[in-house]
Amino acid sequence: MRVRGFGELEAVVMDRLWDREGATAVREVFDELAAHREIAYTTVMSTMDNLHRKGWLDRERVGKAFRYWPTLTREEHSARLMREAFDGGGNSDLVLTHFLEQLSDTESANVRAALQRLAAPEDAG
Repeated sequence: MRVRGFGELEAVVMDRLWDREGATAVREVFDELAAHREIAYTTVMSTMDNLHRKGWLDRERVGKAFRYWPTLTREEHSARLMREAFDGGGNSDLVLTHFLEQLSDTESANVRAALQRLAAPEDAG
């Protein structure tokens, strides 16, 4: 599966990191991927370094290796893609209308609830 904005291996690596909590070593991602496909450790390392340089991953050095974590959650990334599609899709009113027409009843209810949460005045506490 290719996630917009990522190459094929980048998307796989991001999915693995989004499924984890906290920082992850290249070795851990490599071991997971190598169990299902033939891949070199250096390929995984280079991919994770590239994702860091592009701003998708942050990292810290632990000993001789780095541990990585996503700079955005999967949901934040999805929202950014939705924003890009909305901005680049032509007439924004029509884009939004076509999008909303495709939603299920449950998804429509979720959109209504989110809009109500955003419109509600903050609790003055």
